[in-house]
Formats: sequence, C-alpha cells, structure tokens
Amino acid sequence: MEKISQFVARLFLAQIFLLSGIFKISGYASTQGYMEAMGIPGMLLPLVILLEVGGGLAIIAGWQTRLVSIVLAVFTLAAAVIFHNNLADQMQMIMFMKNIAITGGFILLAVHGAGSYSLDNRRTQS
Repeated sequence: MEKISQFVARLFLAQIFLLSGIFKISGYASTQGYMEAMGIPGMLLPLVILLEVGGGLAIIAGWQTRLVSIVLAVFTLAAAVIFHNNLADQMQMIMFMKNIAITGGFILLAVHGAGSYSLDNRRTQS
C-alpha cells in the first residue's frame, strides 16, 4: 500500500501544475495580461508554462523528483507572495494558504524522494 500511495500523492500534487500549465496555453493572452498587471514581465509566461507542464509531468513520473520538487516549492512560494498577497481578501488568503500547503508537500517530496513507483527508483536499481 505504501508504494502505490507515494505514486498517488505525487499524482495529486502534480496535477494542479500540469493542468494549470495547459490552461495557460489556451488562455495565453489573459494570463500574460494578469502577470503584467501584477508586475511580472509577460515574456516569462513560456517559462512558467514549461515549468508547470514539465515539472508536473516529472513529478508524476518520479523523474529528478528531489530537484524538481525544490524548484516547484520555490515557484509555488513565490506565486503565493506575488499573486495572493491580499490577505484581507478571504479568497486570496485561502489561495495563499493553498500555495503554502503545496510548498510543504514539495518539501516532503524533496526530503523523502519519489518512492518505489518512479523513474528515480528504477535508476537506483540499475
């Protein structure tokens, strides 16, 4: 049960990034405008999409899990501070706390690794 639960945990943690990156592609102009309104250069959007889609897929597959988890933890924490900093707004407070919780999940993943059902594990057994 432990082996499959580690995979399911990675899947649950990564799916928000994979889907968010895909949705940013279809809503490219509006996402770029929102980023610019928040003081982030819109030209960074392709990198954000690559990080979210690529990072999400890497976490799901369990590839370079510790490194990708650290990168996504920093990204998620930065997104919380930049985009969800109006803590007087209840919805923004919830979004901020969601990002903090996700960051915690990535820290755990970085410390403990991907688990048995992962590409990282297959590499160590070879």
